[in-house]
Amino acid sequence: MAKANHTWPLIGAWAFFIGLVLAIGAGVFAPQNPMITLVLGLMGLVIGVVNVNGKETVEFLVATIAFTVAAGSFSGVIAGLESAVGFAWFGFTLPSILAYFVAVIAPAAAVVSLKAIYEVANSA
Repeated sequence: MAKANHTWPLIGAWAFFIGLVLAIGAGVFAPQNPMITLVLGLMGLVIGVVNVNGKETVEFLVATIAFTVAAGSFSGVIAGLESAVGFAWFGFTLPSILAYFVAVIAPAAAVVSLKAIYEVANSA
């Protein structure tokens, strides 16, 4: 009996972990950097291709929709808080971190949704 290849899920899990750590570090030290956004987007593509299987698709897509909506709304709340309190570092850093999180998660969601559309179209 052949052994199952466990390399791809491990790569996907590490890409997700590294993407989130990089998003936090970049949000603090290099906010709004297009090259970092590109790297995080590529990591998101890897995550979408290798890390989400068929039975996790709906749960993953619902979670990504909820997170992207919440991240956008929360960034607005932080901006309002920053203007009211005047604590600019917090108001600039946290929205950058959330934007970088979305840069990781959105491409993964796009790939997973395309795979789901293909599965539905192929089963008809």
